This record gives sequence, C-alpha cells and structure tokens, in this order.
Amino acid sequence: MLDEALKNGFSGEVLVDRFSRGRYATDASFYQIVPAGVAVPRGRDDVGLALEAARREGIPLTARGGGTSQCGQTVNAGLVVDNSKHFNRILELDVAGRRCVVEPGIVLDELNRALKPHGLWFPVDVSTASRATIGGMAANNSCGGRSLRYGTMRDNVISIEAFLEDGSLARFGALETPPRRGDDRASALAADMLDLGSRHARLIEERFPKLTRRVGGYNLDALVPSARPVNLAHLLVGSEGTLAYFTAIELKLSPLVGEKVLGVCHFPTFYSAMDAARHLVALAPLSVELVDSTMIGLSREIPMFRATVDRFVRGEPAAVLLVEFDEGDAAENARRLAALEETMAELGFSWGGAGARWGGVVEVLDQPLQAQIAEVRKSGLNIMMSMKEERKPVSFVEDCAVALEDLAEYTRRLTEVFERHGTHGTWYAHASVGCLHVRPVLNLKQEADVRRMRRIAEEAFALVAEYKGSHSGEHGDGIVRSEFHERMFGREVTTVFETVKQAFDPGGRLNPGKIVHAPKMDDRTLFRYPPGYAVGPVATAFDWSAYPGAGGGFQGAVEMCNNNGACRKLKGGVMCPSYRATRNERDVTRGRANSLRLALSGQLGPDAFASDAMMETMKLCVSCKGCKRECPTGVDMAKMKIEVLAARAATHGLSLHDRLVGYLPVYARLASRMPFAFNARDAVPGLARLLEGPTGFSARRKLPRWSSRPFRDGELGAAAGEADVVLLADTFNRYFEPQNLRAAARVLAAAGRRTGVAAEPGSRRPLCCGRTYLSVGLVDRARAEAKRLLAALRPHVEAGRPIVGLEPSCLLTLRDEIPALLPGEESRALAAQALMLEEYLARESDAGRLALPLKSPAPRVLLHGHCHQKAMNVVPAIRKTLDLLPDTAIETVETSCCGMAGSFGYGADTLDVSLQMGELDLLPAVRAADPGTIVVADGTSCRHQIADGAGRDAVHVARLLEMALDEGAAR
Repeated sequence: MLDEALKNGFSGEVLVDRFSRGRYATDASFYQIVPAGVAVPRGRDDVGLALEAARREGIPLTARGGGTSQCGQTVNAGLVVDNSKHFNRILELDVAGRRCVVEPGIVLDELNRALKPHGLWFPVDVSTASRATIGGMAANNSCGGRSLRYGTMRDNVISIEAFLEDGSLARFGALETPPRRGDDRASALAADMLDLGSRHARLIEERFPKLTRRVGGYNLDALVPSARPVNLAHLLVGSEGTLAYFTAIELKLSPLVGEKVLGVCHFPTFYSAMDAARHLVALAPLSVELVDSTMIGLSREIPMFRATVDRFVRGEPAAVLLVEFDEGDAAENARRLAALEETMAELGFSWGGAGARWGGVVEVLDQPLQAQIAEVRKSGLNIMMSMKEERKPVSFVEDCAVALEDLAEYTRRLTEVFERHGTHGTWYAHASVGCLHVRPVLNLKQEADVRRMRRIAEEAFALVAEYKGSHSGEHGDGIVRSEFHERMFGREVTTVFETVKQAFDPGGRLNPGKIVHAPKMDDRTLFRYPPGYAVGPVATAFDWSAYPGAGGGFQGAVEMCNNNGACRKLKGGVMCPSYRATRNERDVTRGRANSLRLALSGQLGPDAFASDAMMETMKLCVSCKGCKRECPTGVDMAKMKIEVLAARAATHGLSLHDRLVGYLPVYARLASRMPFAFNARDAVPGLARLLEGPTGFSARRKLPRWSSRPFRDGELGAAAGEADVVLLADTFNRYFEPQNLRAAARVLAAAGRRTGVAAEPGSRRPLCCGRTYLSVGLVDRARAEAKRLLAALRPHVEAGRPIVGLEPSCLLTLRDEIPALLPGEESRALAAQALMLEEYLARESDAGRLALPLKSPAPRVLLHGHCHQKAMNVVPAIRKTLDLLPDTAIETVETSCCGMAGSFGYGADTLDVSLQMGELDLLPAVRAADPGTIVVADGTSCRHQIADGAGRDAVHVARLLEMALDEGAAR
C-alpha cells in the first residue's frame, strides 16, 4: 500500500481515500484516470522517497503542478505528486545577473510578485499565470502571449536539477566540455544524447517545423551541434515529466515591461483579421492577440467582464486583434500606434467604411483598462467553456501553429473541416505567432461526437502537415496529440523519441503514455465521461433549469467545471478563500466540483453525496459566492453547498450547533427579552469552555452580544404604505447592532425620504430572508420564510418602492437564493427592487434626486467589501456613495473573504482557518491603518472578524454616513 510505503521519512501528506484520488483524476483536459494515490511533498527529499515508493510498488509516477494541463499530461493511474502546496520556494535570486532558481511548484504570478520590487519578471506570461507552476510550464514548454519578443520556456530556462528514474540526482545545463560516460549516470546520458544529436542532425533538420511555436515531441533539435554549447535542460523542457522529475529550475529573467500602449484593431470578417496579422507583426509589437465574435459575445454575458468589453469593443466586429507596444518611450509608443492606424488604413479599413471595409483602431492608453482587457483575453479558454449546454468547445486541435503567411488560408480551411462535420469552432489567442486556440463544439458523452472528434483531428493534423506547421504549438502533447507524432514527424523521428525515453526511463515509470507509447486519443475508457456515465435522479432545492442534466439541471451546473483552476489564484478577487488558507485541492472550488460530479455519477460509492467525506469536502467552503462572479464557467459553489447540506440534513438530521445557527431567527425574540442570560456565555468565567463541546462554538471567540435595546418596527414614523423607502430589518442588525438600522433611518430622513419597515401585516414576527436556514440545509424552512417575505413585500414591489437593506448576506438573498428557491416573475420583481443602502443612495445621486448634507467624518476611510457585495458587484456603489463625503480619502482594501463568514469563524473546528483567511489581506491592512482612519464594513461577520483579529472597531456605512450628517447644513 502506498500510504505504508511512504510512512518512513516522508514529511508531506499522503492521500489514498477515494475522494482525494478522484480530485486528482482530472486536469483541464477531457480525460480522467484515477490514481493509486497522491503524495504532497514538502521538499526534494520527499520527492526522492515518493520515487522510491513508486518503484517498490511497481507503479508509475506523475509530477503535477496546478493541474491545468489541457491534453491529459497530469493524469495517470499510479502515484500523482503535487508540487504546488509546499515545493514552491525561490531558492536563489541574482538580481544583477537577472536569474533565479526556483522549486517546481512555485506559481508564475507568485514568482513575479516577488521579482517586481527588483524591477524584474519572468516573461513567459501564460494565461493561467495565477495558478500555473514553473515546473508545469517547463514540462510543457509553455509560451504565453508575448512569445513574439521573449520566446518560449525553452528560451528562458538556463538549467534544471532533476531526479532520474533510478533516484539519482543530476543537473542538466549547458555542456561546456564533452561529458564522459564513465563518470555517473547523468554523464553517460549526456554523452548518449550528444551522440544521438550528431547522428540524426540531418533528419532533425528535415522533419522539425521551422516555427517558434513547436512544442510537440522531444526537443531533439536542442541536441544538434551548433556554435553554442548544447544545453540538455532544453531537452527536458517540454518532456512532460517523462524523462526526469524536476526539483530546481534556473530561469533567465527580464526587465519589467514599462507603460504599454494598446491598439484594438476591429475587423468585419474573421478572414480579414487573420490576413492582416502578418502586416501588423511587421510593426514589431510586443504581442498580437485575437479575440473573435464568439468570445466577445460570451464575455458580455459574464458579469465581471461585461463592462470591460463594452469599453474596448466598438460595434459588432467579427474579430479584433489586440496589438501591444512597449518601446520604453512614450513618444515611440505613440509613433507605433500611429503606424498601426496607418497600416489598418493601408489595408483598407476605416470606421467610415462599409461591409468588408469597415474597421479601425481603438486606442487604449489607460493602464488599468489594459490590465482588464488582458484578463478578458487570458480567460478566453474558460469564457469559451461557459456555454450552458451539453456541447462544449473541446480541446484537441486547439493550438496548432502555422506560418503567418498561411494563417488566413489555414483558418479558412480548418473552418471548412468543422462545418463538414457539423460543428463550428471558437477562436482566440496568439495571432502574432500563427498559433490560434480553436475548439470545435462537441458533446463527448455521445459516441457519434467522439467519432466526429477523431475525424476532425485526423483532417486538421493533415492540414497542419501540409502547411509544414506544428500540431502542438503551446499546450503540449499529453494523451491528445502524442499518438499523432509519427504522422507529423515521420517514423524515424518517433523512433528517436522512443530512444530518448528508453535512455532516461528504461522502466517506463515516469508519466507513461505521453509523447511516446501513447494510447489512442479517443479511447473513451480514459474520458471524464466514459461509456455508461450517468447521473441518476437527485432531489434539489434550487432552480437549475438554465443547465442540462439530472436534478433539474444540477448535473449540468456541476459539470460546468472544466478544471481550468482559476479558483486556485492566490491574489486578486475573492475566490477561493479556503484554498488560499490551506492550499489543499479539497478546499478549492474545482476540488469540490469534481467531488460532486463523481458523487452524483456514483463513482465514489453509494450515498456519497450526503456522506461524511462530502461534508469534509464542503466544510471549509465559506459560501462567499466569489466563484459565482469570478469562475469563468459560472460554478456557483455556495448554492451547490446548500444542496449538499439539504441532503445531509434530510439523511442525518442536524447537530445542536446547526440548530443554534439555523433557528436563530426563532429564538432571537426570546433572547432580546433577556439578553443578560444569553450574554452570560461570555461573561461567566469558564462557561464558554464548558459549552464548546455541546454547542460547537469555540471558547476562543466571543459570540455577538445581544442588544438590550433591539430595533422595533414601530420606531419609524412612516406607515409602510406611505413610505418612499421600505427598510428590511434583518435579524443580525435588529437584535445585535440595532444602531445601524437607526442610523440608516436617520440618513434616509436627512435625504428627505419617508422610511417604513418591511413587516407582515397582522403578525408580530419579524420578516426573515431565510439565510440562516439555508446555511444548515433547512431548505423547506427557508422556502417558507421566502414565501412569507414575498407576500408581505408584494404591495411595495407593485408600488415600485425600493426594498433597502443593510446586511449584505440577508438583502442579497432576495436577489440570489430566493429567485432560485421560488422561480417566477414575483421573485424576479422583488429581486429587481432589493437594494443595499449604498446602492439606493448611489442610484438617487446619479439621477440627481439626492440632497444629503454631509461633512467629512474623518480624513481617511478604509473600506472592506463583504464577499456577497463583491459577488453581486455592489462595491462600486459603496465607493460612489462614500465619494459623496467631502475632504475624505477612501481606500478599498483588496481582500478575499474576511474569514468570519457567518457562523464559520465561531466554529471550534473552523476558527483557525477563519483567522488564516483574515490574515491573508484584511487584518494586516487594518492593523496598518493609522488610528484616525475609520474602518468600514457592512457585514456583521466582517466587523466581528476585524474586532477580534485586529483589535479595531469597524462601522457600517450607515453609521459612517450618520456621523457625516451636517446638521447645520440641513437646517
């Protein structure tokens, strides 16, 4: 057994349970192979032990980084070794020499963040930079959008230290002197490879494509004698972990890019864009990237990209080319942009033109907008995968490369291939180097489409060969393309590939089945959706009808995850805070989605959906909804978690902890009458510790304090039917921090608004959004509360009155969960009327209807947005409202989740992770703020996390605005 074999001396984690192995069975390809086990090494010694254990067990070993390979490189039936969690340090940095040495698991963005203060970066800027590891990039010979200037990984790797198959450690780099076979294994290998390069130099010259974007097979051309010393590291680059296990990689660094300029060239037809690419490249740009009309349309459907696309796309182009210049001089950049405009005009395109002559250049000089456009382009592959149907764009011919002069005709003929087989392709990426990412739209659950994929692959690769192009221009070989090497290179070259593999790995243990001796690319037994794949009936709580499949579409929603790994980013945005804290594949949105898919399809055993293992998988999901906005394929794990919780509650019932959380709105009225009794838990020494076991609330954290003067509906003078605004008094602010509701009422009154309170006629029981019930899986109770809320608010919605709330998790439930619980026009109408206080004020200000007398409450305000506000794009409205404050500097903290997340941060078993999340960004930023700065956070949980973790009091925006009311001006 692997766990036994790795016990002695291995300091990392060993995972052999079904859930863990399932999470590592896929990468970003359409393949799935369940490994025998997973090892997560802490360093080089652990890797050596893993190699030894795999040898003893007689199983193969596959190195893995971010798991984002698109061709099946990182899936195998043996031991998968995950470098990304621990094996990720910078070992050496030579700023003057512009070089560094890193461990293979370091993520590109993390490396570049460390290099930036030194004015350097590693310029192989792949679109997956937020999760791609350097080891994986070297293994695939990655390229990136600026390879026109900086080349591929091979051009930027100086040397590699690696374990060979027998466990010996060797360094591969430039061979300044001839190696001697008798010295050691590495020297013998070097001598053999030099001899091989000399013997086959003519064959390599004849058969290898003359393109920079050629990453298929082994880099035999690196072995051919030339004026420069042969560098054996360049043979290992692109070898996909089949020759050696990288332990340290020496990289060549470059000076940081300066202030770039961008020209967005619009074209009326796709062909004209492809034909123009060679002319634009002649201007020596930094990059030329393609975005086609399909990607533009899909991007406009994704909330986080819509506004950006509208800023750089004019009209309805068939395609745009993003042309970047960086000449280190503003005047020269301007000249290059002018030359771009002239070239487009010479090609016959103008904004005043019609039909085939329409087009032109949109200049983008604003650096933040350039970054946003780059993010859209980098997300291209995932944007294409956001189609909510069984047919999806499939990666198998997606990064073929041809010479620029052939690009237009190649793309035309390849489009004809797709049409001949009843489908179409989606296009984007690297027009500057003739490498376009194209994915035919197919349903690989259907045998007919699998056969169609095979025919398209054979015809496409024949077309590439005709143009003397490369069938693998960026994303490597893996399972998808390896079987086609003989067709592309010829039998003699593939025999040499096999000779190289045999020399390095005679036992065939290192990532077998890639590059040589590959299985058929259409072997469905290796697919994520193999023959017989099916999901049985599943009862669901929410409306998933936008998706196909079982559970009213729940299956399709889960299967939207294509393993692209965007949720593994460590900075920027919100998603995924638990992964940022633990770095465990289990705790990332992708890992949870894979577990759900495998459980729903019966691959994790009976009753896996509501099992203890599934609850462990979901345990650290804080329902931040970051994935709802930031996942390019729209995986909404917060809602999916509720489905699991509902199934769990129905099967196993609720714990006391769950009941205390879920039924908070029920006992809150009683607690408000005797707050001293309910506050005693934190007032009586030792009582919190005594209650920790039965209640599940950590004794290390004080619970929210019940107010002795809770908010009462009658406090506001206006009758609800006469009000301009209806205030939704949520449970948290009503019973714990009623001063926030009173502040909001005062601010609205100062703005001249009559404010009423949302209430159920004839009932003393306050209205509730149902959030606490959803958080423990009590969906029926939540639905009942939602119905009561809908009925009570119906007259206000019909009258067009805004429903304004203060607590993000409650108010935004009206816009998110309630329409999914009770789909229909009534819930959609309520969602349209439900606004956060700041949204309402910003809207009124924009419309010229807000006269709010304000003065500066403090010189500086530090704003932390609640996760749900970020997910629903409310934060810009908060900023707009705060910008109404005179003489006040507003700074927004770029944070992920605060870590409290409702009851999560109070749990005895989740407290530590909660604090880790807070320490990622928020708590250090609050501690660094000067004492005169007011910290603002709308979320109840956020304010408590800030108080507990940073020792600072944060206030709701309503309180801040109340402080800023200028009474003198009002009079």
